[in-house]
Amino acid sequence: MSAPIFIIGSGFAAYQLIKTLRRSDQEQEIHVFTQDGGHDYNKPDLSHVFSRQQSSAQLIRMTGEAFAQEYQIVLHAFTSVSAINLKQKSITVNGEQLHYSKLVLATGAKAIIPKMSGDALDQVVTLNSLQEFETAQVKVQQAESVLVIGGGLIGTELAMDLDSCGKKVIIADPCSSLMASMLPEVIATQLQKSLTASGCILALGDTVDALNQSAQGINLTLSSGKEYQVDAVISAAGLRPNTSLAEQAGLEINKGIVVNRQLQTSDENVYALGDCAEINGKVMAYLQPIMLSANALAKTLLAEQTTLKLPAMLVKVKTPRLPMQMAGQTVIGVDSWQVDIDAQGCSVKAYDGEKNLIGFIVTEQHMSRAFPMLRELPVL
Repeated sequence: MSAPIFIIGSGFAAYQLIKTLRRSDQEQEIHVFTQDGGHDYNKPDLSHVFSRQQSSAQLIRMTGEAFAQEYQIVLHAFTSVSAINLKQKSITVNGEQLHYSKLVLATGAKAIIPKMSGDALDQVVTLNSLQEFETAQVKVQQAESVLVIGGGLIGTELAMDLDSCGKKVIIADPCSSLMASMLPEVIATQLQKSLTASGCILALGDTVDALNQSAQGINLTLSSGKEYQVDAVISAAGLRPNTSLAEQAGLEINKGIVVNRQLQTSDENVYALGDCAEINGKVMAYLQPIMLSANALAKTLLAEQTTLKLPAMLVKVKTPRLPMQMAGQTVIGVDSWQVDIDAQGCSVKAYDGEKNLIGFIVTEQHMSRAFPMLRELPVL
């Protein structure tokens, strides 16, 4: 039998790949190396755990041990890979060299914590993994007031979830509007109103300068000079792909681990997918492109060379006070918008300079229009 397939990482991308591989091949030896317990859970659920009053244990769909048994893999839980040797086709684990036939990097991404000063920096929590939520859940659940650093997609979803639990929420973001890279002003304004109406404080065009311990909790100072007291701080300021292991091995790195349309890195026996992979200059940290990537890569790993094709994909934004869906380019690269707004909701079509439809956003009752417009968008 040939050397096994090694997968580094146990997130959605890795496990989707394994499930797809096993549908076609039950014999191929597969080893998974992960720094956590390897539990199978739905990561998007982390943005609304507080309103659902869920614990970390309730998010687990299958324990690492059960997943390994179900899909016949060798799970190396709580294990770090210290090096990759491309020439020898091996990885180093606990000082031992282990050899692979193919290596898949599904190392994910790490939550960014912006630079700040103060003596309460160690109080900043992130919610980018089950492990991180497990560490932070009690602190955030007990907090009456929370600062969310970052007003992008995840930060906005988290803020609305926390606000719906009755917590006082402050959102700080250097951009002048929420989800600035995704929403034109007409939609962003509606979203902001839905949050401020319940008492959420939007510190837009502002950043956190300092976090300091106080008798009341954490004193935060914004770059504008405004000060607030909060009980907890969550950083949702974006993600940075985990590329250090790939970089040390000499693989090509840009924003993420650079791969071609076969998910192959600059080494013919090493592949990458998920939040760590960069495809055509983009890191696509959404479930649908990851699923399509896993399906294509599974075929390639089983000797059926397959090129990844990415149709236009719908993104569902989990903001229940202003439900919305979007696809394509909606702000960046947009030359003009066509807006249709009424009492039932809003539709915004985005066009390039040649008047080609390149993206759209629909809210509330207008979401029924999403799929016809989706079919009009170009394949990436």
